[in-house]
Amino acid sequence: MKMTKSNVKNLFLGLMLVGTAGFVNAQTTPTDTAKATTTTPVQTNPTVDALKKQIETNPKDSESLAKLATAYQDAADWPNAIDTWKKISVLLPDWAPAYYSQGYAYQSAKDDANAKIAYEKYIATVKPQELEQNKKSLAYAYLYIAFAEQQTNPAKAKEYIAKSLQYDPSNQDALKLSKALNS
Repeated sequence: MKMTKSNVKNLFLGLMLVGTAGFVNAQTTPTDTAKATTTTPVQTNPTVDALKKQIETNPKDSESLAKLATAYQDAADWPNAIDTWKKISVLLPDWAPAYYSQGYAYQSAKDDANAKIAYEKYIATVKPQELEQNKKSLAYAYLYIAFAEQQTNPAKAKEYIAKSLQYDPSNQDALKLSKALNS
């Protein structure tokens, strides 16, 4: 079952708010790309269990998969959230929010290298007609990449921070990073 446009928009807006809340915290966390994502035991979750059963009957139910990925994120079960977002990306390769959510899950799992790749894929997947509704998320994706690139590729970081500020000129984290990069 394909997600309707309104469900996709509502889900994406909710995910954007979840991603926004964790972004500042992730920016203050030391980067360690050598860390592997590990699975931690998760308590039984009735929501997750019900969604998994529903998906067993219809593995291509993208709406249920998105709800499952979100439930995993709510439980801070990052490896399962990542795996589920990847499944959605295979089913809906042109649905940009799945890549943004992958980036958020990787970032939360402290896997900065894969978070950067997912955010880059998100940026590349947003369609021109979707730019307006994705401004905040694009700003954060560009900011994250600029932050990741600031030490190894300052020129690319400057380019990305300028894009971030283009989409959200009032973002204080982006303004601070821009100032640091351009001083």
